[in-house]
Amino acid sequence: MHLLSRPELPTDGQERDIVQRARSGNEQALAELYDLYFPRIYRYVLARTGNPAEAEDITEEVFVRVLGAIGAFQWRQAPFAAWLFRIAHNQLVSHARKNGARRRETPLAASIADPAPDPLTRVEDRLSLEHIFDLARALPQAQREVLWLRFASDLSVSDTARALGKQENNVKVLQHKAIARLQKLVVQSELGRADQ
Repeated sequence: MHLLSRPELPTDGQERDIVQRARSGNEQALAELYDLYFPRIYRYVLARTGNPAEAEDITEEVFVRVLGAIGAFQWRQAPFAAWLFRIAHNQLVSHARKNGARRRETPLAASIADPAPDPLTRVEDRLSLEHIFDLARALPQAQREVLWLRFASDLSVSDTARALGKQENNVKVLQHKAIARLQKLVVQSELGRADQ
């Protein structure tokens, strides 16, 4: 499995079946959950840490926690993905506390971007993504969180809301403000480059 691949997510019914089997200790179901969600959790963690090795370690820690807690997982209003991303968020917070002062978020856009067929396209995409991620650091933390979950991890608005413990409307507002602010920052950045 490639760390950045995006396997198709199961339907709600299929996901419930896999989770139920995993809760009862079925190793194949646990492996399916790992294969389905590891790339998405990894992308989310990588977007926050900017370090592929560190992101892989933290993501592994998330799944160790999932293995220990899956038996107690209860279906409530939130889907399984929201539960997973809540664990990932908590693991990131815990990791930051253990390692002292918060590190500067420097996402590795080249690692996050899906591979393009030709090198020129990959370089252009990488530069564009790096520029956007650099600009995103100027956004408030809540707006960055929403962007990472929505676009780096491909979560829906409702799953993002559940993962962050927010209302869906709050997530929509944060996303709208973040995108509007990023658009302004991109324009300002491009104008600044043109002046040079």
